[in-house]
Parts: sequence; structure tokens; C-alpha cells
Amino acid sequence: MAPRPSWRGYLKLSLVTCPVAMLPATSEAEKVRFHTLNRATGNRVHARYVHARYVDAETGKPVDDQDQVKGYEREDGEYVMLEDEELDAVALESTRTIDIDCFVPADSIGWIWYDTPHYLVPDDKVGEEAFSFIREAMVKSNTRAISRVVLYHRERAVLLEPRDKGMVLWTLRYGDEVRDEAEYFKGIKGKPDPKEKKLLSSLIAEHTQDWSPRLATDPVQQALLSMVEAKQKRAGRSTSKSAGAKGGNVIDLMAVLKKSLEGGLPQRG
Repeated sequence: MAPRPSWRGYLKLSLVTCPVAMLPATSEAEKVRFHTLNRATGNRVHARYVHARYVDAETGKPVDDQDQVKGYEREDGEYVMLEDEELDAVALESTRTIDIDCFVPADSIGWIWYDTPHYLVPDDKVGEEAFSFIREAMVKSNTRAISRVVLYHRERAVLLEPRDKGMVLWTLRYGDEVRDEAEYFKGIKGKPDPKEKKLLSSLIAEHTQDWSPRLATDPVQQALLSMVEAKQKRAGRSTSKSAGAKGGNVIDLMAVLKKSLEGGLPQRG
């Protein structure tokens, strides 16, 4: 199932405007900045899926929608309650408009500035032509668009990158978040001689392959899932062996983990 848009608004370039929708490009959930509280008690509100209701975490009593409020947790564990009207009051113009400020050469922004990707798509048929116009203008000029937009109650600098028939919107890291690499790399020395460079080139060529998502899999996660599955099967299997055999489960599960790790790494070459 395709994820729901996390943001809806407008993409604007001078007088060209079109409605767009932003969808998460990764499966990792966004960081939660606010908790939902019971306005009456100040306690956290949790979802109770058995009854499809939200309840007070301390009392267990249901909390109606009108009694729920956003809360910012302080260092001392206390919460500052914020009403929706108060959050809306600090919203900037960029809350609902991606107004392009300028364009930059496609290769002029270093990878370290890229933060979180989102897919940007037209939000209705009427706006597809304007959306395509902006996208193709960037393709032809080999540029990327820089703008600002409010996400999660903070204004972020963003970069728009044409991709296939849509765009990728990257949030950019704040200026004070990126450290100067020169401070870390200035003490590194060493330069290979021509023979070593030739050998290294051959070695790289031998191990070069096309990119595939399988190269970024997590073999440890796969091994842990295999362990869980093996343990579930063992728990459900009837056996005449003594349940108190010391160390039996540990040896078997470790064998499963080792086998999974050996088989989970991507094959190279």
C-alpha cells in the first residue's frame, strides 16, 4: 500500500504554481517532537487497539479527541501543553508553499548537506503541466532548485531534484550541523606510487558491480529474525526430550545465527 502524503501544498516558480503532495521516500518514521496529552490530567495518551480508543496512560480511561492536546517534554519530565491555535500562530508563509528562491548547479552541493528525502508529485491533474514545466527546466539546465518550507513546526531549507516523472525533495541540514571536513582530514598523509595505483585500479575493477538494494541489507537483522522463527518452531513442537536439558537451546540457536550471518552477506564479484 502506498504511503499517505505527509504534506500538501504548492510548488511555485515566479508565476508558475501547482499543487503538490510530499510522500516519505524512506520507511523510517519521522522523529516525534510532541506527545499527545490528556488536557485534563496532563498524562500521556496511548492508543488501545483492542477497543480502538485513546486512553489516559495513567488512569486507563478513554480520552475524547477534544480533550487531547500536544505536549512538549522538558528535561525534568514535565510537559508544556500547546494548543493547535498556538502552533498555527507561529507558522510562516512557507508552511504551505514551496516558493523557489534560486537554482544552483546540480553538482555544487556536497552529499553531507542532504538530510531526508521525500517524493514530490502533482496533487491534481490541472497542476501536472506546471509541475512538468519546472521539472524539465531543471533537467535541461542541469540545476537543482533551492527553497524553504515548514516541516514539523520548523522552517527547513530544501533542495528539489528532478527524478523520472516526479521530483525528490531533500531537506538540507542546517549550517551549524555540518562540520568542516578539513579539521578531520588535514593530518592524513600518504600517496601510492604508480605501480601501487595500477594494482589498486585493477583491484577496484575486479570488485566493481552495479548497485543493488541487496548491498544495503542488514544480515544481523535477518539472523535475528531467523533465531526468532527457530525459537517459535521449537516452542510449538512437541518432543519427548527433557525440557531441562541444559544449554540445548543455546547451542542450536547460535548455530542458526552463525549460518544466517554466513548466508546473509551479499556475494561480490
